[in-house]
Amino acid sequence: MRVAFVALETALHVDSEANRRLKRLAEDLAARGHDVCVFCAKWWTGDMAEWEHEDVVYRGLVDECESERKFRYALPIAVRKFGAEVVHAAGRPPKQVSAAKKAARVARAPLVTDWYGDCDEYGRAHRKALQKSDRVVTPSEMVRTHAWEHGASEDAVDVVPNSIDFDLLQSVEPREVADVVYARRLDAGANLESVLLALAELRQVDWSAVVIGDGPERAAYEQQARDLRIDDRITWLGECDREQRVAVYRGAHVFAQTAHECRFATELLWALACGCIGIVEYHADSSAHELLVRRDAEFDRGFRTTSEQELADAISEAAGMERLAVDDRFAEFDRREILERYLQCYREEMESVGLF
Repeated sequence: MRVAFVALETALHVDSEANRRLKRLAEDLAARGHDVCVFCAKWWTGDMAEWEHEDVVYRGLVDECESERKFRYALPIAVRKFGAEVVHAAGRPPKQVSAAKKAARVARAPLVTDWYGDCDEYGRAHRKALQKSDRVVTPSEMVRTHAWEHGASEDAVDVVPNSIDFDLLQSVEPREVADVVYARRLDAGANLESVLLALAELRQVDWSAVVIGDGPERAAYEQQARDLRIDDRITWLGECDREQRVAVYRGAHVFAQTAHECRFATELLWALACGCIGIVEYHADSSAHELLVRRDAEFDRGFRTTSEQELADAISEAAGMERLAVDDRFAEFDRREILERYLQCYREEMESVGLF
């Protein structure tokens, strides 16, 4: 299968969850033997029009991400020359989706748009992008609802979550750093204070906590921990790579997810698969609870809370639950399983235009 990705900006330009998601998919497709080309702005120097990374070909149509209009004009011809059977566009910037639609028509291929929902507000360009896509893929039910509300037809939107790597997970040795883990960029939306206040309620209980991540609010959170007189029981690890995070998750007992906004709770998913008990503080702009709600009938290692007191109670209750280092029930999120869901989506759309 020949898959053309349309992404003016890639994870090799800017590291974001949405960009990492598409990069991982492109690399997984290439590893499976599919021909993958990412049409983008150049992220390399020199005169070369193409660059290969992890078996994925990156074709630079413009020199800089600021040249969006030039990129859109060059796209249809480039995709036709590649002979794409599927065109897969990133949702940002939204105007590139309309250009991707033109490219898909020229190539007589379907357009699949990966819609991460990472926009401050929906405008005309976003609605147009959703309406022009043959299939829209979102990471969570929350983002799917937003897509429906802003122009996507109900039968054109699929939820395909972010993936994790079970082989990696099982190869990393547990590292017993703390009982309770929090992991996220420490910015204005982190809401780490909920965890700190809950832990302060449990001063008389024997617990330890670790915070993974860095950001502009780290100093303020460290000061809050000192003010609450719990700083001596918290380890601040800062930024950690995936192997380091997995090692901590496998050795921990509880993962707390309290961020105000979250389109997909990737770190929570990793922690749940590593055997952690998940505690999610509900927020209207967070999809984190979906990882627990959708398993109500079978999943007995998660709590949903709405206040610091409920969070503290959940931590106390979790202390009496079994410790695990892996939970095979989350194998459905393995990158091989997620790749199959994308391939099924491609096949269905190719069949609809007579290509499969």
